[in-house]
Amino acid sequence: MIIPQATEIYLFAIFCYAFIIQLWYYLFYFRVLGFYKKKDEVTHFPPASIIICAKNELQNLRENLPAVLTQNYSDYEVVVVNDCSYDGTDEMLKEFAKQYSYLKIVTIKEDEHYVHGKKFAQMVGIKGAKNECLLFTDADCKPASSDWLKTMVSNFDDKTDIVLGYGNYEKTKGWLNKLIRFDAFYIAVQYLSFALVNRPYMGIGRNLAYRKSLFFKHKGFASHYHIDSGDDDLFVNRAATKTNCKVEINPLAQTITKAKKSYSDWIKQKRRHITTAGYYTASTKILLGLLTISQYLFFFLLILLLLIKTKFVIPVLSAFVLRYFVQILIFSKTMNKTSEKDLLFLAPILELKLLFFYPVFLLSNLFARKKNKWKN
Repeated sequence: MIIPQATEIYLFAIFCYAFIIQLWYYLFYFRVLGFYKKKDEVTHFPPASIIICAKNELQNLRENLPAVLTQNYSDYEVVVVNDCSYDGTDEMLKEFAKQYSYLKIVTIKEDEHYVHGKKFAQMVGIKGAKNECLLFTDADCKPASSDWLKTMVSNFDDKTDIVLGYGNYEKTKGWLNKLIRFDAFYIAVQYLSFALVNRPYMGIGRNLAYRKSLFFKHKGFASHYHIDSGDDDLFVNRAATKTNCKVEINPLAQTITKAKKSYSDWIKQKRRHITTAGYYTASTKILLGLLTISQYLFFFLLILLLLIKTKFVIPVLSAFVLRYFVQILIFSKTMNKTSEKDLLFLAPILELKLLFFYPVFLLSNLFARKKNKWKN
């Protein structure tokens, strides 16, 4: 492939800018999480409420709820919101309640005149919780240890209203599992790193804690109640400040979830998740947008410049090697904390696969909206 020299120089210049921006994110932001060590000695363990919303989650609750109910903590309750389930969840929860007095069941009955989503169930659970410190997880999640609650809640102090945790995915065979786990890891690297440099913007509902008073101070989910998702990231995006948020990356404080087993199921899940991005604050959109654009430009121009056999081939390859070295160094530190070490040297391949799938998620959502408008 032959292109004019001026165009070649222009493309190389853009590549260099993209490379510098990528390096800046890794060295200024992601490095902080990789080398992060918790310094505070924990002495405060306040009463806490764990909140789980469940709709027809009989099997998941049967597998995961015992680990939630047997946490190594002296003063806590578990609030399970049974959201219109018809699969036997109610009967099973009542059996658990006979054994665990601190299990509180809140049941929402079906109403043919009002269709609600998870946010309504979440609000019901929060109102029903008796404690100020709330810890959230999902029915399909299992605590990584019996010290999950203790380690997460210990972060609360006079200045802390939000604690951001990490949610792992169970390891199985196959590239899809690796891709899902790497996607979750890379997202966590972003929101946890930004929080550590006083730029918190989201959390995940699989492992998130905040104060009950903070929820009501910000009028709950009122600003984004019309969106199906966002009970976790949009609330944090609105309520988090430079000083009221902490990060907990201890392996004892993580949760484990079974990953989707088919690409179609994973794409559906991701489609729901990305619908919230457009409602982030302007500063968050700029911060994440610059990262994503520079990432696409870096890999696209890397491939293009090598295909045209540019005279800058050595600087281009050197930039790729340097970025890869920095990525491996920082990711190795973080993956030691998140139990994802088997993904380390696959990072560039998995990263490229994710860059392929992100437009798929966006286009499928766009197509779905147009289809719904046509039906209406």
